Amino acid sequence: MIEKAKDGLGAAFNRLFSAFALIKLSDGLIAAASPLLALQLTRDPFLIALTGALYMLPWLLFAIPVGTLLDRIDRRVALSVTAMVRASVASLLCASIFFDFINIGLLYFVIFVVGICDVVSDTGLQSLIPTVLPHSKLERGNSRMQAADTVLNGFIGTPLGSVLFTLMAALPFLFNSIGFFVAALVIAAIPRDMIAVSVLAKKERPAFVSEMKAGINYLINDKKLLRLVLTTAAMGMCFTLSNATQALFLVEELGVAEAAFGSVLLAGGVGAVAGAFFASRVSKRWGRGTALATGITITTFFDLLQGFVPDVFAFMAAMAVGGFGVSLWNILLMSLYHTLIPNEIFGRIHGTRRTLVWGLMPIGALIGGNLAKIDLRMPYFVGGTIATLIAIFSFRFIKALGDESNKPDKPVL
Repeated sequence: MIEKAKDGLGAAFNRLFSAFALIKLSDGLIAAASPLLALQLTRDPFLIALTGALYMLPWLLFAIPVGTLLDRIDRRVALSVTAMVRASVASLLCASIFFDFINIGLLYFVIFVVGICDVVSDTGLQSLIPTVLPHSKLERGNSRMQAADTVLNGFIGTPLGSVLFTLMAALPFLFNSIGFFVAALVIAAIPRDMIAVSVLAKKERPAFVSEMKAGINYLINDKKLLRLVLTTAAMGMCFTLSNATQALFLVEELGVAEAAFGSVLLAGGVGAVAGAFFASRVSKRWGRGTALATGITITTFFDLLQGFVPDVFAFMAAMAVGGFGVSLWNILLMSLYHTLIPNEIFGRIHGTRRTLVWGLMPIGALIGGNLAKIDLRMPYFVGGTIATLIAIFSFRFIKALGDESNKPDKPVL
């Protein structure tokens, strides 16, 4: 096991965090620019919703084999190569816009490839965090990650992406490419011996398919973990359903200018930063279980409320409160998973649960796109209502599981 700093989070985590920060800043640029580009290519709600479905589809197709692979190889190398692929496809999209051969099919292709890369990136990153932090520092580390995600992605990247897109549509994709290229170099520079993880020799490893099946069976046999995954999968599908045509809703229903699109989303970032700041404090004061259950209930209710707002200011207020709840939930949920899942099989379990959680999101996006043809508020009404009911029904279970997991440090394997 590597030695970790007593007070700080350690050199290995700090380097990993630096790469993560670059990735999230780059993600913010494309998060604003992609829907705006889609709006230039089509105004069909279903075709716009399809962009979100294609981004999530790789979780349904590849999450389990990717998770198994990441339990067998050097996760740093996988993250670095993935960042380079992201840089390459962003460059392709930038060139297609600049030389005017962009079309909706090419945008779909790039989004799908980005989705595949994010399967690798998310699984690899989450697998590495518990190998560089002790149990007592997981919530601090995850809070820092969530804060960076919100500030760099939402506060800086997303508004900047909107502004750059209005100046020249190719610019946000150019800077996205540069950001991922630098992130790949930072990840590659993390020394292997700074990460505490035991990997079996090749001759000692079971076959790939056997390991993949073992991960699936582990999740199936752990009834509490399985229920948590199924609950989050159902709510995740509802959230995607609600927000499938968010860009179209803001522009056409609430009259938001395209250049201000990213600025409107800042409201959710304000709430999310507050949630990241208070997550570990709320957990210590009220208990991880209570914080988890309350956070997701707040999130679902204010997701529903967005469908009733009369103007963009009310929408931003609802986003801010919902952002606080989802930030609280994301930080503590990931800390809970880091505690419940042994790290030597984390990639497989993470991939299996993400297959269920994120794999259902394309279905939600497609349903939301069709509901939006009836009324642009309809996705919020349907998705928000179902998610709120699930959160209320699951409140006691989530609270009990969260409290049960919050025990003294366990050794990092």
